[in-house]
Amino acid sequence: MSKSIYIVAGEVSGDTHGACLMEALRLRVPTVKFFGVGGEMMKAVGGEGVDDWVENAAVMGIVEVLKHYKWFKQRFAEMLEQVISINPEVLVLIDYPGFNLRFANAVRERLPDTKIVYYISPQVWAWNKGRIPKMAKTLDLMLCIFPFEQEIFESAGLKTVFTGHPLVDELEEKRIDVVRAEGLVGLFPGSREREVSRLFPLMVETVRRMNVHHPDWRYEAAAASEKLAGGMREIIAKSGLPADDLIKVTVRESHALMQRATCGVVASGTATLEAAALGLPYCLVYKVAWPTWAIGKMLVKVDFIGLVNILAGEKIVEEFIQSEAEPNQLKNTLIELLESKSKRDDLRVKLLKTSSKLGDLGSHDRAAAEIAQIL
Repeated sequence: MSKSIYIVAGEVSGDTHGACLMEALRLRVPTVKFFGVGGEMMKAVGGEGVDDWVENAAVMGIVEVLKHYKWFKQRFAEMLEQVISINPEVLVLIDYPGFNLRFANAVRERLPDTKIVYYISPQVWAWNKGRIPKMAKTLDLMLCIFPFEQEIFESAGLKTVFTGHPLVDELEEKRIDVVRAEGLVGLFPGSREREVSRLFPLMVETVRRMNVHHPDWRYEAAAASEKLAGGMREIIAKSGLPADDLIKVTVRESHALMQRATCGVVASGTATLEAAALGLPYCLVYKVAWPTWAIGKMLVKVDFIGLVNILAGEKIVEEFIQSEAEPNQLKNTLIELLESKSKRDDLRVKLLKTSSKLGDLGSHDRAAAEIAQIL
């Protein structure tokens, strides 16, 4: 007898995690049928029942979400109608809390017998701890990826399992046997268009200032797609750099670059964990629209923005946020790392020690085992 799962992911990273989870579930429950929304990878695994909506759904920041409010409202209603008609045994929600927590509440009201599982737990411990008791009433199981999250959710009465971070598995396949290139700086401006438009000009200006005194150093920028690479090359062309080829732009080569570069500057997000696990000494940058930042300052209750610093419980990497994210700050930090091997080595040891807390290989399999048990 076949079982059905409705699954929701709204970002590129969620699509990757969702596809791996679906493959692991299919090995355990071969007759399972998948429905829901995600990206290209989830659609490839799930087939016609899974809609690719990530390109439109992956917007970041309060202001940006409000601009797309009507579209999100319509999709929410369509998906709710669809999940009611399917009446799945399990609803699996992957990260994407702004949408998924509301969707969980709506499904719980209309389908009380459907089990609701949250994978890649939302970071409400950072921005809204008051929601955790409400989540405990709505969700049946939380699958968390950071070890400190388990106690937070379980203390509210929500059954929680630490499955380990999916990055551990995903990065294992990306590891290469390579020697770090001396004097190569990696630039990682993020995977969203708006993020790149804010951060890459800052990185380019930093390169321009560094090149004045150190013309022998080289720079490589990682683009998440051909479209983003085109925009990044336009920014370089308009920047007034002494040579158009001073910064090389590569596409979908971020993990290789993290292993080849001497050091780097990384946009806040999952990439900072990837860089840590791959041993890249780096500093972090973060910039959003000022209204989003002002609201976020009122909501977010953590000492750091960087996931590595949060996981370590102390500042390991330098964080340059909003007005502090300016060329001279970045230039000074990168020069320090480039000129001091001992500083790079010390930072690399701390990064690898911290990233080891993300768990062992097999996170998707452990998550799939928990969901299969429910089925």
